[in-house]
Amino acid sequence: MILIPHFTRGEIRIAADVEHRSRSQSSKVATPRIILDELVWPRHEPVPALDLPVLEVIDFLAELGQRLAFDRNEHLQEALEHMAQFSTLDSRILENCYRDIASLFDRRAVIAEAEQSLGTLDVLDGWVAKNPLYPQCRIRAIPPRLVHVLAGNAPIVPPISIVRGAISKGVHLLKLPSNDMWTATAILRTMADIDPRHPTTRSFAAVYWKGGDAAIESALYRSQYFDKIVVWGGEAAVRHVLKYVGPGLEMLSFDPKVSISMIGCEAFASNAITVEVARRAAADVIGLNQDACSASRFHYVEGSVEQADAYCEKLVDAMGRDTRYGPGASNLLPPREVCEQLDMMHNLEPLFRLFGRYDGRGLVIRSEEPVSFSPSGKLVNVVRVASLEEAVHYSTVATQTVGVYPPARRLSLRNALASAGAQRIVALGEVNSGGFGGKPHDAGWPVHRFVRWVSEEGDDSCETLQ
Repeated sequence: MILIPHFTRGEIRIAADVEHRSRSQSSKVATPRIILDELVWPRHEPVPALDLPVLEVIDFLAELGQRLAFDRNEHLQEALEHMAQFSTLDSRILENCYRDIASLFDRRAVIAEAEQSLGTLDVLDGWVAKNPLYPQCRIRAIPPRLVHVLAGNAPIVPPISIVRGAISKGVHLLKLPSNDMWTATAILRTMADIDPRHPTTRSFAAVYWKGGDAAIESALYRSQYFDKIVVWGGEAAVRHVLKYVGPGLEMLSFDPKVSISMIGCEAFASNAITVEVARRAAADVIGLNQDACSASRFHYVEGSVEQADAYCEKLVDAMGRDTRYGPGASNLLPPREVCEQLDMMHNLEPLFRLFGRYDGRGLVIRSEEPVSFSPSGKLVNVVRVASLEEAVHYSTVATQTVGVYPPARRLSLRNALASAGAQRIVALGEVNSGGFGGKPHDAGWPVHRFVRWVSEEGDDSCETLQ
């Protein structure tokens, strides 16, 4: 039986008090008993980092990033060992994800995330007059009290949540997902190795309980303890949390998104160009075995049926090649029910055409309209369109990232895509190269939404009436 550590305010607890089964493998795991009083910070007490200058928080995170170098961090190594048994991601993908964690704590990235979210850092440290029309009005970004319901599809979620939570200087309860019970605690244990009494360390707790446990959630999800619940996850997770939302307790959701690629007719100027376009498109598909929201699932190709089919053949070949985040043959295939639909479509040529095999190297289904299911497991739906402007109609508020070829056509498409709901527009092949720090997430600035914006108004001379 594997023991899952809990982390509360700088202290580690490991015990086999409560037995659970992993969602992905049904393997037995055990956790310490939940002690509710340890998971809340009383409102009548200032949060630990309230008076800690934000630049000291950033210094602490930068040191944490150096300690998170994978080859020297036993906590991350242990997390990878366990995650390799439970995650649907290939071991190589997982290891590269863990090797990337340290970069998320880069000082420049953290400062960019703070400054772009808040406009200026001084509002985190005190009351600042910002409006020339109202010089007697001072505002402050008050540290929040948040529950984070984490998702386990990618190890990037815990470090991003910890960086943003630390910037806010608030207190944060991280609810561990059943398919990743190790990443968050590995980072927090490294934080405790630096200084278990540091205000930022004491601002975090990370524990696991089975989602939907009303005995725990009805006691914790209350406005007297927390301001907001930050939800990463699917519709079921969001709807579950909604029943606890009410006056004084808000929900902020990072719900699932679907990303797409838009391939202009310029891709068919020569065979060499088509091969290169397919290579770039494949890079946008296979990140995290297509398990990330940014991974492209639908490709809208401007051209003839023959050109679309030529692109599909080259895309399958490109997806099968060895890459950093997606080895040539993946252990993840489309779900069985999707494979059954693909088999049916295979018999409906030329309306549909299937490229590739069920061997983990990638599949493509070409159609005239998008399929009704969400492609996954290195499966792409290539949809032939008369123009990329026509393809804009398939963009919705659920569209996260759009990769465009040729890059110059972003300029003519970006306003229409943004109006339709798309949240990020990049050059084809650049989905996974943007880095972290100072960019919107789900069409908003998370840290800005985390904090509580409070104003204090009046003449600061503090005149006393006689």
